[in-house]
Amino acid sequence: MTPSNQHDEKKPFPWHLVFFLGPGLLIYVVFSVYPLLDTLVLSLFNEQQGQSSFVGLQNFITLVTDETWSQAFWNALGNNFKFFAIHMLVQNPIGLLLAVLLSSPKLRLSGTYRTLIFMPTMLSVVIIGFVWQLLLSPIWGISENFLYSIGLGQYFDAWLGKESSALITLAFISVWQFVGIPMMLIYATLLNIPDDIVDASVVDGANSFQTFWHIKLPLILPTIAMVSILTFVANFNAFELIYAVKGALAGPDFSTDLMGTFFYRTFFGFQLQQGSASMGAAVATLMFLIILVGVMLFLFFIQRRIQRFQF
Repeated sequence: MTPSNQHDEKKPFPWHLVFFLGPGLLIYVVFSVYPLLDTLVLSLFNEQQGQSSFVGLQNFITLVTDETWSQAFWNALGNNFKFFAIHMLVQNPIGLLLAVLLSSPKLRLSGTYRTLIFMPTMLSVVIIGFVWQLLLSPIWGISENFLYSIGLGQYFDAWLGKESSALITLAFISVWQFVGIPMMLIYATLLNIPDDIVDASVVDGANSFQTFWHIKLPLILPTIAMVSILTFVANFNAFELIYAVKGALAGPDFSTDLMGTFFYRTFFGFQLQQGSASMGAAVATLMFLIILVGVMLFLFFIQRRIQRFQF
């Protein structure tokens, strides 16, 4: 057979790829792609008296401008940004600090500490919310007596019952539960740094802080960026903790309302509020667009400026 005939001969169809990728792709399309597209389409319609009519972007305009909807929407969106800011400024720095401490070869029982810190992440959010609600209760909680025992009793308050502190308290509860995730991701990256690089900095006279700041930190910046993206996505999908502790109304007076709880009330309805599938789909679409735009901006302005190092 001549070389030209070999090139003209068609290669057999890779049926093995269809066999291995087909089931997973089918599940992804059915349970992820189709619901997303259906939600986007549903947000462009309006249902009245059982009749569905195309309204275009009117649901979105109503959501952000109409007095009936806009106040709740902007309140939930603002609370979501506060919720995210607390996680970025508290959870991720603490996770970084814990990862640095646990990666030190001089620390004994580091495996035990890792397990204890990561353990709350594996618990149900409902259980976490119920336990902390009991602990912080002014009636039967133990927080008041504990603070008085260490001389800080004057600072105790009904934190979950006040509009000014309820959202912050729930954010700190979430930080306590999920701080193990950034810790483990950054910890794994720190362990992957070659010892030769660290030893060379020590030989050059660098102390522990200088070694971390000038050697280790630049190497783990891509992981920190990934943790930031995961934090942003998770916080704008947050629902379970707020619902478990404060219910669908996200009290007091909607001070803990996030986009997730706002979507729940809009789509399914709650108490006197009647549910609307089309308006709920509009809320879900805006949540998707906010997350998408946030991730794209982060990747464009920050991620591409971070130099990636190959270990």
